[in-house]
Amino acid sequence: MECVLCPLLSALLVLLSSSPECNGQDTVKQAAGEDRVREGHTHTLTCNFTTTDRFPYLYWYKQEGRGPPKYMIKIYPGGVINSPEFDRSKFGAVVVGNSFSLNVEAVDVTDSAVYYCALQPTLTGNTKTLNKNLCSKDNPIVQCLH
Repeated sequence: MECVLCPLLSALLVLLSSSPECNGQDTVKQAAGEDRVREGHTHTLTCNFTTTDRFPYLYWYKQEGRGPPKYMIKIYPGGVINSPEFDRSKFGAVVVGNSFSLNVEAVDVTDSAVYYCALQPTLTGNTKTLNKNLCSKDNPIVQCLH
């Protein structure tokens, strides 16, 4: 059985459950939709945030296909740290005021993915794995293909 909405809803569940927005003080907003970019060009993705933290930690993640989101970049008061898989010459990040951006240099087809931004804490103390099966006969909200 395959669910058309499961990858989207799974990602949504992870984002909602890990979002610091739950406490009513901190928020992260990312524009929805799809960006089309020509190969070889530079592209910038931007998120806006509000926080009561004077020294926020900000993150970018990349999710390819049905795989899990991969940690790309952390932006913190001491600088920017790229995950080894995401080279600084291709992927960079900056903070300006209450916005933080991901810059992708020389875009190519392997950069096609869903990109997420996050504000620490990216986990809120919940140690349980979020592997809920949304495709079940008991879930009337999600339509699944059988």
